Amino acid sequence: MKRCFALCLCLMLVLGLAGVCQAHFGVILPDKSMVMQGDDANLGLTLAFCHPFEQKGMDMAKPKKFGVVSGKEKTDLLGTLQETKVLDKQAWKTTYTLKKPGIYAFYLDPAPYWEPAENKYIIHQTKTYVAAFGAEEGWDKEVGLKTEIVPLTRPFGLYAGNVFQGVVKFKGKPVANADVEVEYWNADKKVTAPNDYFVTQVVKTDKNGVFTFAVPQAGWWGFSAINDDKQAVKHTDGTKKDAEYGAVLWAQFTDWPAAK
Repeated sequence: MKRCFALCLCLMLVLGLAGVCQAHFGVILPDKSMVMQGDDANLGLTLAFCHPFEQKGMDMAKPKKFGVVSGKEKTDLLGTLQETKVLDKQAWKTTYTLKKPGIYAFYLDPAPYWEPAENKYIIHQTKTYVAAFGAEEGWDKEVGLKTEIVPLTRPFGLYAGNVFQGVVKFKGKPVANADVEVEYWNADKKVTAPNDYFVTQVVKTDKNGVFTFAVPQAGWWGFSAINDDKQAVKHTDGTKKDAEYGAVLWAQFTDWPAAK
């Protein structure tokens, strides 16, 4: 949230405006989070960088890494990406065919995004999970990113109203007292927030790096935990700049079935 507040302060000083700043998220959205026997095994995935609730896009350069982990197998999918537009900004898409039962953790490591207003880079390392053909072992395994959210709640087969928990890790260690920003993928802007404070929900991790959030609405929800790394990325001017690393996890929640 420090990044968010700093940017808002600059805007208020320049424009004389008051308001609440919303977060931006790395995004991986599959067209389904669970594939059952008899379902189409072809999975469409979209990669983007944006403000999810406000549905405001930002350009995403081609990621440094994009792949999938299932069991002990790690597959590089970077070469499958095709450029597309999401919210009128540069984004990426691909199709992946699920060939056997398993838990598939899709991940991206983006090209660093330079934010001149904050004099640092933004790097949102992002994950999502897809369960295939009845398998459910391995959803709590780490992918091995510099920063990531390791789910404590199974990240699929979720109902709206469920409590979701995860551990925030940075450089392999749990992060205590970290801000976790939470936003809803507000497709077509169907939901209107009562005011700007409702757009980005915020919770803290405990001393063990664990956060807890109760999801109020069906749909896709993003969880983003922010950590700063000093002089982490070399700038085009030859100097080393700080980087904001976001551990981002997307999970889908479904309405409770209507009684027959």
